[in-house]
Amino acid sequence: MQKFSAKHNPRHMAYTSVKFHSENTIHLSVYLPPQLLFSTPLSAPTHLEIPLLSSPNPYIWSDIHEEREIEIEIERYTEIEREMELTQSNNHIEIISIAVAVAAVGVAAGIYFYTSNKKKGSLDPENFKEFKLVQKKQLSHNVAKFKFALPTPTSVLGLPIGQHISCRGKDSVGDEVIKPYTPTTLDSDIGYFELVIKMYPQGRMSHHFREMKVGDYMSVKGPKGRFSYKPGQVRAFGMLAGGSGITPMFQVARAILENPTDKTKVYLIYANVTYEDILLKDELDTMAQNYPDRFKIYYVLNQPPESWNGGVGFVSKDMIKDQLPPPASDIQILRCGPPPMNKAMAAHIDDLGYTKEMQFQF
Repeated sequence: MQKFSAKHNPRHMAYTSVKFHSENTIHLSVYLPPQLLFSTPLSAPTHLEIPLLSSPNPYIWSDIHEEREIEIEIERYTEIEREMELTQSNNHIEIISIAVAVAAVGVAAGIYFYTSNKKKGSLDPENFKEFKLVQKKQLSHNVAKFKFALPTPTSVLGLPIGQHISCRGKDSVGDEVIKPYTPTTLDSDIGYFELVIKMYPQGRMSHHFREMKVGDYMSVKGPKGRFSYKPGQVRAFGMLAGGSGITPMFQVARAILENPTDKTKVYLIYANVTYEDILLKDELDTMAQNYPDRFKIYYVLNQPPESWNGGVGFVSKDMIKDQLPPPASDIQILRCGPPPMNKAMAAHIDDLGYTKEMQFQF
């Protein structure tokens, strides 16, 4: 439990310039409705306990509204625990703790925090920004890993889990082309982000990546995407990926597995034509080895090598039934691959009884 002090404004119940007793500094403005204070007048200085979620905290955001009431909005708490003491000392209060859940309070509750250790992202959703290529590593004849530097060694990209960026370049005739890509890095990777790119002979953006050299700049805009994830929102994910469609799956799986408080399980079917087409295989196998109870992967190849013990051919309904969690309200099936595969997988999971609410396509 972290302790911090705040000034109390008796007119509007606003708390400002709140400072942790640790090194972190936050600003906090709060309006506490009567239901939270029982019969206590709103102008009374109050002792509260505020347990903060582990850092980084993606669930509680902040805004400063000095000397005005703000509505409180809590997204993650699911239990009520209210312990309040009233005390006053030179118009200052010490806030010790609060844990609130909307359901039991019966009102729209809410607290907004802004922490100084919450790093601002490097992306702009409206305008392209330039990022320098600092490393290009060829992984196979048509796949390379591109490492781009962020503005400072401590910067983060600021990309929500499962979302993507738009990259702008030029094709072989000099025309502008924009294409979405999902980094394989997370915001825990500070100072840089990485893209694993499969470059196709006729691909317009593939040409741009093929021609890039260390020291060149890439124009990037984001975040983009409809996917939203919070730890624990489902019991398990089933994932259907094909080719370069593995990148959003890898990003989501990695975020889940590297979060010690997230108990979500991940079951992945990953389809390719040949063994050489499998992207991020070393990383995927390492995750399966490090998290055997939480991450399962099943490879499917259309043209497998002789000594192959994975799936063969196209992903079938039987493979999905055997490898992914069955339909349930607390599971979700994600899919990302070439359009023909996405269409076939959508038909399979419909036939197997997964409702639309249980499905998401990147």
